Amino acid sequence: MKNDHITVWDNCLQTIKKYVNPQSFKTWFEPIKPIRIHDNALTIQVPNKFFYEWLEEHYVAELKMAMRQELGEGGRLEYQILMSQTGMKPNKSGKSNNVTNASAPLYSNESSNGEIKNPFVIPGIKKMKIDPNLNKSYLFTNYIEGDCNRLARSAGFAVAKKPGGTAFNPLFLYGDSGLGKTHLVQAIGNDVISKYPEKAVLYVSCEEFTNQIINSIKNNAVQDFVRFYQLIDVLLVDDIQFLANKNKMQEIFFHIFNQLHQAGKQIVLTSDRPPKDLEGIQERLISRFKWGLSADLNVPEFETRMAIFESKMSREGLDIPSDVTEFICFNIKNNIRELEGVLISLIAQSSLNRREIDLELAKQVIKNFVKNISKEITVSFIQELVADHFEVSVDKLQGKTRKRQVVIARQLSMYLAKKMTNKSLKAIGDNFGGRDHSTVIYSCKAVQDLLDTDTIFKDTVAGLEKKIKMNLHE
Repeated sequence: MKNDHITVWDNCLQTIKKYVNPQSFKTWFEPIKPIRIHDNALTIQVPNKFFYEWLEEHYVAELKMAMRQELGEGGRLEYQILMSQTGMKPNKSGKSNNVTNASAPLYSNESSNGEIKNPFVIPGIKKMKIDPNLNKSYLFTNYIEGDCNRLARSAGFAVAKKPGGTAFNPLFLYGDSGLGKTHLVQAIGNDVISKYPEKAVLYVSCEEFTNQIINSIKNNAVQDFVRFYQLIDVLLVDDIQFLANKNKMQEIFFHIFNQLHQAGKQIVLTSDRPPKDLEGIQERLISRFKWGLSADLNVPEFETRMAIFESKMSREGLDIPSDVTEFICFNIKNNIRELEGVLISLIAQSSLNRREIDLELAKQVIKNFVKNISKEITVSFIQELVADHFEVSVDKLQGKTRKRQVVIARQLSMYLAKKMTNKSLKAIGDNFGGRDHSTVIYSCKAVQDLLDTDTIFKDTVAGLEKKIKMNLHE
């Protein structure tokens, strides 16, 4: 008896809904339409190629689980792509994915040369093959450098150039979630593979690593597990803090770490905190984490956020107006992953609703990511506020008069515009009668000198800044 494709997909959605947040479910699963079911393969229709690629990259585990429950181990999921990424041209092509085989089983009955079992073995292939488990899109070329990550990126690049041959072993990368640790650690792995194809590289999350240990214990295969990991030339472990309070797993990792390090193999670890702040981790492991270099990743400054956002736009072939990108990067401050989420939501909303990406759409989308959206501070508003305080007209600020009162007001307006808006030096100068960027730089320096020497002027500037900020929340 064949299952009805609509019923099967509805049941899948009920399963997926338990593991996906409501906003993501609405964006990525509600638009999907079940088309047919044939030969234990369910075909679903997605709006565009980008939609398909996002599902495959981020929700394959949820899809796999749902398909298993509905169609069993042999169930397959096939895609029918409705239109191209631009949302204009029809595209009849689809790509099949055997969801049940989307990720390899933890262990296989096969072993390399009859000895070492490979927890990443590809089913049906008897020869040992170590899949690096890397996302090929995570590269140094699209990892934007800024003050927030310069040390970490430079160290990662050095490690990739000479794995195991630098003082950065282990390389310990730490920082809050969403700041690019996973991108950087996988960029190291991808770069090593491109330079040294003969080296065995493996990226593994700490959660995946601990699950493998559990299975190896159940199967009395801990020795095989350890011996497999000793074959790795470059081991990349993400979120090592999840080893906390798991003594048996820490013991196994300790032995793997020692063997690899003594053999001159490269180890790269990531964590949400520096080694000294790790709790529930054995002191002998923490001391080894400190052997090499610990490099932190911080919240990116506005310019870096803009560069990251524009890089992601370029990879997707998008051309979003500058006022929209500035608005987004001004409001999304603490998490690079949220920047990507905003971009994805913009694309989805634009594609599904056949609507241009503009500032109004961006404001609608960004409400799902931040509680309070800041009003945009404009150069004209700053000019009006400063002109009113100094009792001069805005026209004089934009004109050529050299009266001291006007000059101070003009320079202070430029200073506040540079400090409190996202405008470039050239854009600021354009608002002051077409002055060039060097004039803006000089004005900012003149104001800073006054701030350092004149307490009354400093209080005046503080009061004006407070008025500007109050305007954001009116």
